[in-house]
Amino acid sequence: MDKLPIVLDLTGTFVFALSGALAGARRELDLFGVLVLSFAAGNSGGITRDLLIGAVPPGAVGDWRYLGVSLVAGLITFYCSPLIVRMSNPILIFDAAGLALFAVAGSSKALSFGLNPLMATVLGLVTGIGGGMVRDVLLAEIPTVLRAELYAVAALVASAIVVVGHMMQLPVAAVTSMALISCFLLRVVAIRRGWRLPVAKIAKRKDADVAKRNQTGPGSS
Repeated sequence: MDKLPIVLDLTGTFVFALSGALAGARRELDLFGVLVLSFAAGNSGGITRDLLIGAVPPGAVGDWRYLGVSLVAGLITFYCSPLIVRMSNPILIFDAAGLALFAVAGSSKALSFGLNPLMATVLGLVTGIGGGMVRDVLLAEIPTVLRAELYAVAALVASAIVVVGHMMQLPVAAVTSMALISCFLLRVVAIRRGWRLPVAKIAKRKDADVAKRNQTGPGSS
């Protein structure tokens, strides 16, 4: 359990960094902008988690490997972006993989620091969604977690599996594999089938009222 978070962290950092760099490449950012997005997407969730559990300085700041992995992912994406972008939904696939890796890594590290099961689950969620939120904010978009198909729910499922497995003292490798696969598949299937939580209807009702007034005219009662 002690060595697991660093492996998942670095792998998740690379995958999420690819996601951030791809998003920047699609917006036609320059090399510096792509590298900034790759680092932000790959490390924001982990930095937030480490600060909350008191693991200071955060791994992304104190360990050169996080920066190195992020920069490598950004450079690969920048110079090979035409090839990568031609893949089917590359950003969503990388994002789903990063979400699974970070959710598991976050809950595992929280447990290793002695947090209670509930808070460990929450920390897994925060770790999973943090990088994607910062990436979207930097690109002036509504964060994916607030609008996409079962994004936070998938991370929560993975975190819960890790925590329950730890409480039941199940084999770490089996629990980790189950959590990763469950989160990734849930996210991908939700994307393919359009599964999502209920959406607020206020804006639609307002648009319908405006359209109705336009049809009846300003003088109608």
